[in-house]
Amino acid sequence: MTHADAGTDVDHPVHAASVTVAAGGLTAAEVAERVARGAVNDVPVRSSRSMAEIVRANVFTRFNAIIGVLWLIMLFVAPIQDSLFGFVILANTGIGIVQEWRAKKTLDSLAVIGEARPTVRRDGVAAEIGTSEIVLDDLVEIGPGDKAVVDGVCVEADGLEIDESLLTGEADPVVKRPGDPVLSGSFVVAGGGAFQATKVGREAYAAQLAEEASRFTLVHSELRSGISTILKYVTWMMVPAAIGLIITQLFVKENDLDDSIARTVGGIVPMVPEGLVLLTSVAFAIGVIRLGRQQCLVQELPAIEGLARVDTVCLDKTGTLTEGGMDVTALRALDGFDESYVRTVLGALGASDPRPNASLKAVIAAYPAPEDWRRTAALPFSSARKYSGATFSESDGQTGTWLLGAPDVLLSDDHPALAETDRLNEQGLRVLLLARAARELDDPEVALDAKPAALVVLEQRLRPDAADTLRYFAEQNVQAKVISGDNAVSVGAVATKLGLTGTTVDARRLPRERDEMAGAIEDATVFGRVTPQQKRDMVGALQSRGHTVAMTGDGVNDVLALKDADIGVAMGSGSEATRAVAQIVLLNNSFASLPSVVAEGRRVIGNITRVATLFLVKTVYSVLLALMVVFWQVEYPFLPRHLTLLSTLTIGVPAFFLALAPNRERAQPHFVRRVMRYAIPGGVVAAVATFATYLIARAHYSGDDSLPAETSAATLTLFLISMWVLAIIARPYTWWRIALVAAMGFAFLLVLVVPWLQEFFALRLVGMTMPWIAVGIAAVAAVALEFLWKWVDRRVPC
Repeated sequence: MTHADAGTDVDHPVHAASVTVAAGGLTAAEVAERVARGAVNDVPVRSSRSMAEIVRANVFTRFNAIIGVLWLIMLFVAPIQDSLFGFVILANTGIGIVQEWRAKKTLDSLAVIGEARPTVRRDGVAAEIGTSEIVLDDLVEIGPGDKAVVDGVCVEADGLEIDESLLTGEADPVVKRPGDPVLSGSFVVAGGGAFQATKVGREAYAAQLAEEASRFTLVHSELRSGISTILKYVTWMMVPAAIGLIITQLFVKENDLDDSIARTVGGIVPMVPEGLVLLTSVAFAIGVIRLGRQQCLVQELPAIEGLARVDTVCLDKTGTLTEGGMDVTALRALDGFDESYVRTVLGALGASDPRPNASLKAVIAAYPAPEDWRRTAALPFSSARKYSGATFSESDGQTGTWLLGAPDVLLSDDHPALAETDRLNEQGLRVLLLARAARELDDPEVALDAKPAALVVLEQRLRPDAADTLRYFAEQNVQAKVISGDNAVSVGAVATKLGLTGTTVDARRLPRERDEMAGAIEDATVFGRVTPQQKRDMVGALQSRGHTVAMTGDGVNDVLALKDADIGVAMGSGSEATRAVAQIVLLNNSFASLPSVVAEGRRVIGNITRVATLFLVKTVYSVLLALMVVFWQVEYPFLPRHLTLLSTLTIGVPAFFLALAPNRERAQPHFVRRVMRYAIPGGVVAAVATFATYLIARAHYSGDDSLPAETSAATLTLFLISMWVLAIIARPYTWWRIALVAAMGFAFLLVLVVPWLQEFFALRLVGMTMPWIAVGIAAVAAVALEFLWKWVDRRVPC
């Protein structure tokens, strides 16, 4: 594919502009006329689900439907205390809606802060406006790092090069000239210009992409997909168990109809892990809110989880480890060039670039522009080239072409100036070479035979928080790889200043084959002279070795790598293109925010794994109890009120606190396997012990009113075992975890000793023998549980 072809190889042709707009852009009257007829880029930025979608997602779920039907039945056939489980579901749903609404408000407010504001020329004045304020035929100015937000036609180009790889897959930048199409979703890598908007609103390609995928999604999350898998298996287990239970209770035992229905519902309801999805959503939502307070915009919710699983962080030096600004600290003329003349050339180069990068801004600040120099041609800086250039008509009428860029790119390997450059790089300084070109600026080999004129020494400002952040990653066994386009020695010196040790490699010497490249990258820490395409290849090479990779950056040269990384992290002050493809945007530009994101992800994953075990132990023992009841042809031992009480005290309330507690354990893969290897043995022990108590109680008690006593004994055993499960899950103990477990035990004790609570929950321990048998069986089950879970830890892989 040629460069010209690359601009049109997308299924959304750009039509000619409706009118020819003057160089000054639309007038106020023309803008008003287009607004009046609706030719406005009014596609809203979907930063989160709408309120209606939030309510619908929390209310209309499969398990809410099951429990809702059972609740309605119980309201008609049983006392209100047997319908308490329905009110719990209402409370859970309400909590889920409120928390997601709070997260939505946080996301929406942060999205406005981080929203792109393109520069539009109207009435001859260029000003930044909101993306939704662009109208048809607007003149939109673009420069390095800017993303085209609507489709258009190029009307001005000054060395304009646009990367369309995110749309077409074409890796090379496309040179744009007046009349060429500009595709929304592409971004500028070099030069600048302006284009006329030809498609706005939902007609623009960018808008079509936005409608296909909301910016904030809940997809590609191992946690959520794992829970969905668990719920699918739970549904399969529920169906036969529930059918058998219904037949047993309604037809085989020939009990009172209302009591049979109540016990049937009591057997079905606890099979549903109704609070698990809620707590996962709440944990994500509160994570978003917490990070939002630190000016951290999470553009895809699973990014919180994903960064917690990362084992390798690739860091761009400029803008991440160093601050954006630089200062010129020295100027060293070469090969007989006069220093005052060199200063004049540098001032002219600075003034000639309408969109200077950080290095050129330092040059502009140090050297004023000459009044009588006129630029006749320009070559904008490109990360792939590593230099920029311009041709001037000088004050004496002579014409000269000058280049400014990387010494090791512009000079031959044996040039003596490189030794001085290396010495300066070893001090962590950045060095640019000013050279006079012997060829025309449009010559592909313009840098060949260029004559060096001076070395420009720049000092970069280290971020004060970078060293602490790198130390945090080292403590957490997360590898840090510095990947920069700058000189490898200079980058290595900066990394050393920040306490990062390891081998430094010039990326031009890296092998091209992916597996060999991956090996070289794993063995080194710092990489210099990395091209944008190489950054992308390096991320892919690490992923091919099984690494979960995060990439941080702020420049347009980081876009491709950010997009391909498992987690892309952009700085808020970075280019619009980097913010658009990243999953996380640090609006405060603080690299020190990353540990907070990692910690939040670990809190979510670790805590949901804990509480998922609680919920699924209940599901397993509920299904097994139902099957045992069917096999032994006996009444189901519990009413809904008993299991509502047990679920609230041993799962619902504790899980809420445990899900939101601090947790810095490193995230582990295989969520489903890790949860089920504990839930299955825990559920089996609880079911067998509880049913054994129930059968012994049936033999111990006799008479028409024996069932409440049998139920109470079984409830006591099940509560004590569930409390032991909770006590294991709550480890390692802190004062508040001990207080939480103790409070739940005290609450159950109150139910047993307060008369009106005894009556309300139909719990009454009769005699001394059976209650102590129930306690003894629970104690044996607790010992078995400890043994089984320790055995699982040793023998069952996770």
